[in-house]
Amino acid sequence: MSGISMQNSSRKLGFQELESHHLVPGDMLVLKEGKTLLPCDAILISGQCIVNESMLTGESIPVTKTHLPQADNFKPWRMHCAEDYKKHILFCGTEVMQTKADDRGVVKAVVLRTGFSTAKGDLVRSILYPKPMNFKLYRDALRFLMCLIAFAAIGMIYTVCVFAINGEEAGEVVKKALDVITIAVPPALPAALTTGIIYTQRRLKKKGIFCISPQRINMCGQLNLICFDKTGTLTEDGLDLWGLLPSERNCFQDIHSFPSDRSLPWGPVFRAMVVCHSLIVWEGKIQGDPLDVKMFEATNWVIDDSSGHQIEGQGSTHATVVRPGPKASRAPVKGVIIIHQFPFSSALQRMSVIAQEIDGEQQVFTKGAPEIIAMLCRPETVPSNFESKLLLYTAKGFRVIGLACKSLQPGKQSTNLTREEVESDLTFLGLLIMENRLKRETRPVLEELSAARIRSVMVTGDNIQTAVTVAKNAGMISPTNRVILVEANKIPGSFSASVTWKPLEENKTEDYGSLEDDCQTERRIRLALGSGQYHFAMCGKSYQIVAQHFRPLLPKLLLNGTVFARMSPGQKSSLVEEFQKLDYFVGMCGDGANDCGALKVAHAGISLSEQEASVASPFTSRTSSIACVPELIREGRAALVTSFCMFKYMALYSTIQYLGVLLLYWQLNSFGNYQFLFQDLAITTVIGVTMSFTGAYPKLVPYRPPSQLISPPLLLSVVLNILFSLSMQIFGFVVVQEQPWYSKSDIHSACPSVNNHMENSSSVSSPGLHGMRDGADGQTDNGYKSYENTTVWLLSTINCLIVALVFSKGKPFRQPIYTNYMFILVLIGQLGICLFLVFADIDDLYSKMDLVCTPTTWRISMVIMLAVTLAVSFLVEEAVIENRPLWLLLKKTFRLSPQLGKTTRYPGGFGPRGTLPSLDKVCRGVVPSELTAQFGFHSWSLPVLFLGGAEENFGSISVLGTVCSPRLMLKHSCIATETQRIGQVGSHSKDSFHLLE
Repeated sequence: MSGISMQNSSRKLGFQELESHHLVPGDMLVLKEGKTLLPCDAILISGQCIVNESMLTGESIPVTKTHLPQADNFKPWRMHCAEDYKKHILFCGTEVMQTKADDRGVVKAVVLRTGFSTAKGDLVRSILYPKPMNFKLYRDALRFLMCLIAFAAIGMIYTVCVFAINGEEAGEVVKKALDVITIAVPPALPAALTTGIIYTQRRLKKKGIFCISPQRINMCGQLNLICFDKTGTLTEDGLDLWGLLPSERNCFQDIHSFPSDRSLPWGPVFRAMVVCHSLIVWEGKIQGDPLDVKMFEATNWVIDDSSGHQIEGQGSTHATVVRPGPKASRAPVKGVIIIHQFPFSSALQRMSVIAQEIDGEQQVFTKGAPEIIAMLCRPETVPSNFESKLLLYTAKGFRVIGLACKSLQPGKQSTNLTREEVESDLTFLGLLIMENRLKRETRPVLEELSAARIRSVMVTGDNIQTAVTVAKNAGMISPTNRVILVEANKIPGSFSASVTWKPLEENKTEDYGSLEDDCQTERRIRLALGSGQYHFAMCGKSYQIVAQHFRPLLPKLLLNGTVFARMSPGQKSSLVEEFQKLDYFVGMCGDGANDCGALKVAHAGISLSEQEASVASPFTSRTSSIACVPELIREGRAALVTSFCMFKYMALYSTIQYLGVLLLYWQLNSFGNYQFLFQDLAITTVIGVTMSFTGAYPKLVPYRPPSQLISPPLLLSVVLNILFSLSMQIFGFVVVQEQPWYSKSDIHSACPSVNNHMENSSSVSSPGLHGMRDGADGQTDNGYKSYENTTVWLLSTINCLIVALVFSKGKPFRQPIYTNYMFILVLIGQLGICLFLVFADIDDLYSKMDLVCTPTTWRISMVIMLAVTLAVSFLVEEAVIENRPLWLLLKKTFRLSPQLGKTTRYPGGFGPRGTLPSLDKVCRGVVPSELTAQFGFHSWSLPVLFLGGAEENFGSISVLGTVCSPRLMLKHSCIATETQRIGQVGSHSKDSFHLLE
């Protein structure tokens, strides 16, 4: 535990070096200079730290940790710091890169948690004991095994009856009955399924996709919704400084473009760009947020982070100093000292610093989301056309940052100021405009997913207009589709909340800030909803309010919600879980920064970060590209189809062997040991290993493979092939007994050459299981040899090859079967060996395999029976089982029509927008008082969406009270008929209903 000293419980001993396993919550730590790996979660109470948290968050950017602020209240520190508490916590497993002491001396922290109670411990627990997956395939696998056990129980009863009636010994009866279980329930099934997953994992590794949760590979084959982060995922990780729009005296000035030959003049905006960041110098290189790096590099200043500085009223402290560089424009100061930082908070969407010019006054500089910065500034300093200018640049896809500042009163210690005091009454300085380009592969990948009817959703922390523009440029939103902005707000001073709907107009940016005429807004919304081609967009704040106050409305919005902006990490995780509640199979793709929570809760989390935080995600891509998403879906679909093929093959293999043994039990006979061994090892084991070699089909089709074993096509396929096998074996079993050369007592009657050879030898044969003497070769016959045994075993063995070929599906989810060269060679080799056994006349070989010689005509007859079985089985599989249009027609014909007013779910994935429930009505009003008790609401304004008639979700809230706008009151004549169509509304008078028509 180098770099850390601990204060002992006995204060007389002071601080001393101890092993980390001696730490307990409440101990005080002293953090020394130099790199330190933290052994526990601790809260910083003095000084400042620069920490590398990539092990936990995947974010390689150094994070600034500040000490817990002093507050004159008795609130718990966690409640006092609200969502910003993590900025004061040093997490276990992270690395302290730098420590900066303040006027109180050394950097101190108090131990909060140790061991598995820490954030790292929680991460390790989640890896060791991941959240159980409720996947239908694994649930149905248990049912499948139970069915086989029930099938075996029937065979056991049959076996006991047959052998008991024939007077066999009790021990022999029990042994034969137990044999049936091992035959009917294939012990190789788990190994065969695992083999397919291992091969898929290897193929993914070759493509640069690593997996730490192999069970989720099959789940990737069912993904029908992918949530994408924006920055670093859909767009380039780095930002380019595009321009600066300064503001002076309540007016925007001329824009300063980058790069430019003209240097920025010295002033408040320049000072903000110089100091308002959290950059550090580590190993001679500036490190920090890419946005901060680009902004600081544009000033041509340098960071001097090597010595302490005297600050008036605060003594000597280790502070960061920025100075003009060799290429910097002339400045009237020697440098600026960054005294204190309030690091960037994704919850607050801003950061602030307190800085002081050398021998000058102290100032506060703040940067963050423009909307937030404008709210913190004095209104008279914000330009009147702020909203229109902001929309002008965000609509073009730029990332816009707001800048502000203010001067501090002389003599006031900055360390005693709270963040609320610092970030108030600011002066608006202007807008910093950053360009964030789309990655080259983003649009093709999203188009491929759209063609496959896999829905794409953007979940980002950026501005909502920027996110919508990026979504349009990336092809996530079609140019012909409309975007409806959903804004939810709490009514100040009450428990009420309201929702408004605004159509976003891409080309009319200047008029965005003004309120549209209600009739025009209504007409645009109705036009979009009527066509069914619309997308909802909302910010994190609105999402939170809708989830809290308009719970029945949330699923309706999520069905067509495409852009979710200004989302915090917790809201991202919540959104993924809400999509899962709608029966979506959700994938989450992010670069690891602030996405770890969503990556863990998604069915398939795909991290584009190479940091250690990838252990929090089931999948990690070596390349920072979303091209890994369709690749993973393709491999997941192939793995899922392979699993079904293996299930079907193992079921048929065990059933074929089971049926053959039960047929022979009728004559108190069975397969020989080498016969069982040949089928189990030479046939089934080799097929189980090589069948999974088939790779994924390169094109994503617009439908998914089945997700459950208990489905009509799969069950029908298994049942029909069982019937084909049973028919063939019974036919061979019966017909061989009708042949003229057949003899129950003489197993050599079919081959004259063998009979001539045995003329001078005594031949004893018994159809039972008792041993007998074969006079031909002087060897003891184990009693398995018979014409029925030879016929049934050869038919069943080659039948295993037939079902392996028929069940090895290729397109549309896997490559054609002939591309699996190993499997084809294995089948050809096995078929050659089996045909050799059919037509060979080698006495020693037949004796070892418990086979008997049969006439050539009968051997040809068996081959014909097998060929007919192959043709029928292949024809049924292709023409019926794999006939998707036929099954869709049957499903449409026999499925019950959905009840009027019910929201139907599109089967098999996310279909075209027109197939989803459309938004029929938008109603505004107030919840009647008598309904508040039923739903737990407190009178709040509620715009209600009726998607395809969602009356069952809202109960009696089908039409609500007085409208907000007098322009819309009772303007249409169809109010009564529409009210009747939506449903009865109790005792409310007709005059209280106002529908937006």
